[in-house]
Amino acid sequence: MSRLLALTALLAALPVSAETLQEVVNAAVANYPSIRVSNEQLKAAASNIALVRTAWLPRADLLGQVNRATKNNIYGLILPQSTLPSISGPPNPTNSLGSVWGSAVGFLVSWEPFDFGLRQANVDVAEAARKKAEASVERTRFEVAALAADAYLTELAARETLRAAEAQATRAKQVGTIVEALAKAELRPGADVSRSQAEVAAAGIQVVQARSAIAQAQATLRQFTGKPVLVVATGAPPEMASAGEVSGSPYAREQSASIAEADAKRKALDREWYPKFNAQAASYARGTGVSPEGITPGGANGLGPNIHNWALGMTVTFPLMDLPGLRLRREIADHQKSAESAKYEQVLTELNARVAKAQDQVETAKQVAALAPVQLNAARAAEAQAGARYKAGLGTLVEVAEAQRLLTQSEIDEALAKLNVWRSLLQVAVAAGDLKPFLEQVK
Repeated sequence: MSRLLALTALLAALPVSAETLQEVVNAAVANYPSIRVSNEQLKAAASNIALVRTAWLPRADLLGQVNRATKNNIYGLILPQSTLPSISGPPNPTNSLGSVWGSAVGFLVSWEPFDFGLRQANVDVAEAARKKAEASVERTRFEVAALAADAYLTELAARETLRAAEAQATRAKQVGTIVEALAKAELRPGADVSRSQAEVAAAGIQVVQARSAIAQAQATLRQFTGKPVLVVATGAPPEMASAGEVSGSPYAREQSASIAEADAKRKALDREWYPKFNAQAASYARGTGVSPEGITPGGANGLGPNIHNWALGMTVTFPLMDLPGLRLRREIADHQKSAESAKYEQVLTELNARVAKAQDQVETAKQVAALAPVQLNAARAAEAQAGARYKAGLGTLVEVAEAQRLLTQSEIDEALAKLNVWRSLLQVAVAAGDLKPFLEQVK
């Protein structure tokens, strides 16, 4: 109870603006954090496209080195490895542990003039990933908008429930006053007073629970919009519930983007097993503290480059043994694409089922809405008759209490009947993946 009072006081202290359902949805889409997260992921995917495009640029490496090392060299071959440092020059007839200075500077430019479409295929993969991220953003926006709309209607329903609960509390107090008067006049037993007080307390509990439901609904709306909102009652629901093709749903579009991404990855693998051509240009210089005759002048000789070379050429490499692994990667990619296609069919099946169920709920809600006024009128008549019979001494307080409870429930049912139609229409729009027609109907 104390938490509810504190929350109610906090909401009362905050500035509240009356907003339509469309305004609440727009605020939620603009402010909810999960949408900002998806937007940042989309920007990262777009930046990745620019990163992949840099593969067309030539590679340029600049090298500088100074060392102090022995000058011994021998005949013989050593296989390529990354542990033993290399040495150039003729072999020395004697082994000496004396050291000399050495230096090297160099510049190498390497560019792949053609790649049989591999780089473009990688760009297509990055572009497909960006489109998938874009579809994820739209799906997130749609989910937030749907949840905000449902929270809006939930608060409207809570307010209608509170109105009926407050009316019941008023009726219970009025009956309590009559019962006390009759009991004092010894026209009714004293037990009726206790029963009447119990009914007043029960009505009070309903009011407290209804106010709690409103406070929770307001907290949910504030979670989506970032500010307190006063909901505005909707008009009469339309006659028909329409739904578009579920293939246009954000869920279906996102899954379709997943298929396109998997297909792009599969096509990129088709460009993997091709020769790599690299045009290369190099300019470099080396310095050494020992002459070809083996003389070591000493001092600072070798700290600066003294022999210069340049080179132009084309290097071709072909990954012969990558084919078995590449075939398996292609097979994996084919299965992944098939899985994404199966998921797409599953999404469409589920969405169509949701649309059918939601449309049935709309028709059911409309039928209930048509019968609710009849139930309410009958409950009002029954409550009036029970009250009159009790005052005349022909009825019991139990009959009055039951009639008032039936009237309260009928008031709640009648108040929520139209809102339930709206909520069912919202479910149709959510299942179809398009809230625009629903929001236009609400206007």
